[in-house]
This record gives sequence, structure tokens and C-alpha cells, in this order.
Amino acid sequence: MATIANVTNPGAATPQPTDKQRRKVLISSFLGSTVEYYDFLLYGAAAGLVFPYVFFDDSIDPFVGMILSYVILFAGYLSRPVGGLLFGHLGDRYGRKNVLFVTLMIMGVVSIAIGLLPGYATIGIAAPILLVALRVIQGIAVGGEWAGATLMAAEHSKAGSRGFAASIAVAGAPAGAVLSTLVLALFAGLPEDQFLSWGWRVPFLLSAVLVIIGLYMRYSLTESPEFEEARRAGQTATGVPMKRIFTVYPKQTIFASLTIAAPLFMQALLAVFVVPFVVQSGAIERQDALMLLTFSSFLHIFAIPAFAMLSDRFGRRRIMLIGVVISISLVFPMFMLFTSGNVWLIGLGFIVGNPIIQASIYGPVGAFLADKYAPEDRYTGVSVSYQVGSILGAGVAPIMSTWLVTLGNGWGSYNVATYFVVLCVIAGIGIIAVEKPKYNVPRKVVEAEPAPAPVG
Repeated sequence: MATIANVTNPGAATPQPTDKQRRKVLISSFLGSTVEYYDFLLYGAAAGLVFPYVFFDDSIDPFVGMILSYVILFAGYLSRPVGGLLFGHLGDRYGRKNVLFVTLMIMGVVSIAIGLLPGYATIGIAAPILLVALRVIQGIAVGGEWAGATLMAAEHSKAGSRGFAASIAVAGAPAGAVLSTLVLALFAGLPEDQFLSWGWRVPFLLSAVLVIIGLYMRYSLTESPEFEEARRAGQTATGVPMKRIFTVYPKQTIFASLTIAAPLFMQALLAVFVVPFVVQSGAIERQDALMLLTFSSFLHIFAIPAFAMLSDRFGRRRIMLIGVVISISLVFPMFMLFTSGNVWLIGLGFIVGNPIIQASIYGPVGAFLADKYAPEDRYTGVSVSYQVGSILGAGVAPIMSTWLVTLGNGWGSYNVATYFVVLCVIAGIGIIAVEKPKYNVPRKVVEAEPAPAPVG
């Protein structure tokens, strides 16, 4: 395999991006990731609140309809590693920039299509079938998005700030959650018949505006300097991507996937399971629950870079292991807050879950994954490890949580907390067991110099 080596020939080095280019990449990565997760998480929020009543026969029990909606949600997660392999390989071979443009466009088209999709009452069984198809396509696009946006930010970063730079793209996920839940909450205030007939569709259609902004930003980006250096050295991706990742980087990929399952479980748990859970308990109205989730997601945007900056200073492993301890310590109190029946305590539960538990492990994860792979394999490797972890964590979260609650005899939520503790222990093992970074030092590059003035 071609390994990363510091370039010793200055004449062959790739010019380092300017501060202006770095800022543009960070903003674009953040906005693009925000748009992607606005679309993707919008489905998650609607899965428990809307889709059981729109895309399934009225004769089906609402609880069964909710489970079926979660199964379709899981289908989207299953397709994400496919997107990770496809777009990851293209990104490692042809560059990050063009691939990210395509993934964003696909996400936007699919989200609009979901917003226009007729319900079961109009087209019958074709409604849930088409919903599954759109969800799978959406998952494929998301499978190539997260790694690409994160790597563009990390690979443009200055020395010593790789974790912070990568976290700006990562923070786009809660920003997308803020937008999706806020917009959905505004329309959830409509009378129920109007919300279920047309109100829920508007947030999906509004994504067109965000997509246009994101595409404009991505069109004008510079390519990753580390990818450009790999291309100059003739070290772009070749061969079968899956075989390469699991033969050259087996330990990194397996343990990295196990590491991120816990924070991604918490992410999906709060967005998809807890909102309908607290609403159905009768303690809080649907709109209020969505607004509380929105506020916690807003705080989450700033918590992710904060933990990432700590990882730049004190090391990824140390900060993420501290995050594991924090998560295990606070998950049972978090569920006590959710089952308190008090609106303010439920709001505090969302704050404990998002900007504290989830961010403490998730904040440094962008650079943590990027450091495990050489540039010529990095897009594929990060995509696969993240998306496999996403299936193990976020993909099963709604179904697993719903099942565990039914087993509890009044204590079911604590079964969910226990399951999360197990995931945290596995994450801790993964953080310790995965190899130390081999590729966290960027290739040698030189500052861009102005062209010499013409003579004569």
C-alpha cells in the first residue's frame, strides 16, 4: 500500500490553503452538513409523529405503524454504508469536492420527493413502498456526506487544530436537528387534521432553499490539499475499496465503528424515540417536546467544537474516555428527568443528553477517525467506519428502545439506559484498543506565493 510520507521536495509540494480558503471550507462544510442532516433528521422526527397515520392503513394499530416507520428509518441506515463505499471510493479517487456536490443534490431531491409523496389513502400500498425507496436513496447520499464534509474541514486545517476544524462539519448535524425540529414544531402547532394532511410536508419542501445555498457554497470550494498531494504522488485510490479497508485497516475500522455506536445511539434516541415517548406519557405537548429538543440541539452545536478543542490540547483518547465516563454517570439521571412528568425537568433531560452526554464522545470523533487512514483511503475508511457505527448505534435505537420499554413493567426506560451503558463500555474498549494515529500529520505543503510580476 502507498503510505503517507512527508514530502521532502519543496518543488513538488502542494500550496497550503490561505486563511480565507480555510474559512470558506469550514463554513461550507458546516452549512452542507446542516442541510444534509436537516433532510435526514426531519424524517426521524416525523417517523414517530406523522408517518404512522399517513403512510399506513388506518386499520393498523398506531403503535404498529410507528414500529413500521422506524423499520423504514432503519432501512435508510442500512443503505448508508453502501453510500460510504461508493462515494468514499469516488472521493478517494477523484477528489472530495465533486462528490460532496453530488451527495447534497441527491439529498435535496429526495427530501422534496418525500414532501410530495401521496399517502396511503391516495395510492395505497405504493405509499410505504415508495417511502422505503426514497429513504434508501437518501441513506446512500448521507453515507457519502458526513466523511466528505469532515475531511474537507480537517484536511484544510492548520497544525494543532485538526480536531476543531473537523468538529465544525460535525456540528452541522445538531444544526440540522435545530432547523428540522424547529420548523416541524412550528407546523405541529396546526390542528391535527391540517398537520397530518399538509402541514408536515412543508418542512420537507423548504429544504430546496437550503440545498441551493449549500450547492452554491460547495461549487466554489478548493480541493483538499492532502488529496491533491496524494494525487500528485500517484497515490489515489485503486482496487476494490471494501477489500482494501478490511485488509489494510481492519483493526482501525472495527474498533472505530464500535467506538461511535454509543454517541450515535444517543443522537437518534433523543431525536426519534424520546420525543414521542414523553408526548405519549401525557406529560408534555408535541410542540413543546420538539421545542425542548431544538433548544438542546442548539447548545449541542457549541458543545461539539468545545470538546474537540479539548481533544486538540489533551488528546482524542483522553477526552473521549472522559466522555464515556460522563455518559455512563449521567444516563440514568437523564431518564429519571424524562419520566418525571415535569416539563422543565424533561427539558433538562434533553440538555443532559445532547450537549453533555452525546457531545463529550462525539465532539472529537471527526479527527479521531480521520487520523486512522492514509489520505488515499481516508474518505472510504472514515465513511465505512462511521456508517457501520451508525447502524449499530443510531439505526437500531428507535426499535431497540421501543422493545426494551415494553419489557420494563414500568421501568422500561431504565432498560434503555442499561443498554446505552453497555454501548459506552464497548466504546471505551474501542477507544483504548484502536491503534494510535499514524496519519494525523498532514503532508508537507508550502504557503501559496503570489505570481512574479511580469518583466518589461
